[in-house]
Amino acid sequence: MTAARSEQAVYAGDRDGAALQAAFANGEIPVAVYGLGKMGLPLAAVLAEVTGNVVGVDIDESVVAAIERGESPVEGEPGLAELVAETSADRSLTATTRGARAASDAQVHVLIVPTLMEEAEPDLSMLRAAVDAVGEGLSPGDLVIVESTVPPTTTRDVVAPRLADRSGLDPDEFGVAFCPERTASGRALEDIRGAYPKVVGGVDAESERVAGLLYDELTSNEVIPAGDATTAECVKVFEGIYRDVNIALANELARVADPLSVDVTRAIEVANTQPFCEIHSPGPGVGGHCIPLYPRFLTTTVDTDLPLIETGRAVNDEMPSFVTDAVVDLLDEQGVPVEDADVLVLGVAYRAGVDETRKSPSRPVVSQLDALGARVWAADPAVDVAAVPELPAEPVAVANVEQTASTYDAVVVMTEHDAYSDLDYEAFGDAVAVDARGSLGELPLPTYTVGAGRS
Repeated sequence: MTAARSEQAVYAGDRDGAALQAAFANGEIPVAVYGLGKMGLPLAAVLAEVTGNVVGVDIDESVVAAIERGESPVEGEPGLAELVAETSADRSLTATTRGARAASDAQVHVLIVPTLMEEAEPDLSMLRAAVDAVGEGLSPGDLVIVESTVPPTTTRDVVAPRLADRSGLDPDEFGVAFCPERTASGRALEDIRGAYPKVVGGVDAESERVAGLLYDELTSNEVIPAGDATTAECVKVFEGIYRDVNIALANELARVADPLSVDVTRAIEVANTQPFCEIHSPGPGVGGHCIPLYPRFLTTTVDTDLPLIETGRAVNDEMPSFVTDAVVDLLDEQGVPVEDADVLVLGVAYRAGVDETRKSPSRPVVSQLDALGARVWAADPAVDVAAVPELPAEPVAVANVEQTASTYDAVVVMTEHDAYSDLDYEAFGDAVAVDARGSLGELPLPTYTVGAGRS
């Protein structure tokens, strides 16, 4: 059950670390979480489980209503529905659309709203709106934590000054820290509870100290102080950039499979047995709301040439066209013009097991094939294909793929869903196949596998 707001400050108070952690764990310190999406709701639910005193804030009335009924509006997260039901039932977790009111009652404020891209520039409008709501109810001694991934310097140069302006408080009257979420869709509760170390960075030493103490109660893993908020922001952005550039390297290496008549993926696998080599796997591109965006968070922030990062992004952006070209070439070898072809795309989600199509490489592949005149069909066990906006493909249920298989001239595997491994590919008859993930092994069809070449 929720407890009353403590009269003692969280930031710059007189409680030692043990007393502060005890107050946090017993619900004496009310927490507000702003943003109840795929990352925010799991965080709010785990915080409620630990503290018993959390209010979630979201502008979507249907999200708030669902949580108040004890239902999770976020699907595909193991254990989340049960945790929301449990914490809602005992009022450890409540929800509201009234951000300023929630801020006035809370002492710890956690912001976890999306940072999108608008015309190649990071869009901080959602974060600013959340900051404004917090600022209206901010009290001396409160701590504000940003978990949203943001361009480096945002916490120091945007969040902290805006909070002071909206609240009328002096900057030294409240704490601000950046503590990046390190969570993946489909395993959010596991990640939040301690799959990875938690990173904390404050705009000052006290903010970092207090944030570290609170997260130490939340996670079973270690808490790593970054030294300051901007360094902590760089940690999250650099993680994404590393993966983007590494995948770009793998994708560029994949292009030599045919010229060298070599299985590049096998070469990478063997190369990675050496401890100083860790090349990722090639594929059709990079999707999701994280990795394709994080390089821009850095390149648009600094007036410095970053050619490697820019090149990596360009290589990955080009991979859907590489896949489309492979489809066209295989069809041509079979004497089927692409404009006369029926093509089945297996996978619209950007990765296996998630209902997320943002920046999915499947989207440009479908659009390119459609623009070339092909009739495109798509199946995905995790995504309602018919509901995906601006996707020029006819939906097919995965359960019906084998019954319709003989009608397709080409099948393109774009997502590594387990369901595709069980299909009878002999049912596709004279069709050709492109395995963009290298996930199916040898197929009984003329096949191009990204990273392995022709077979």
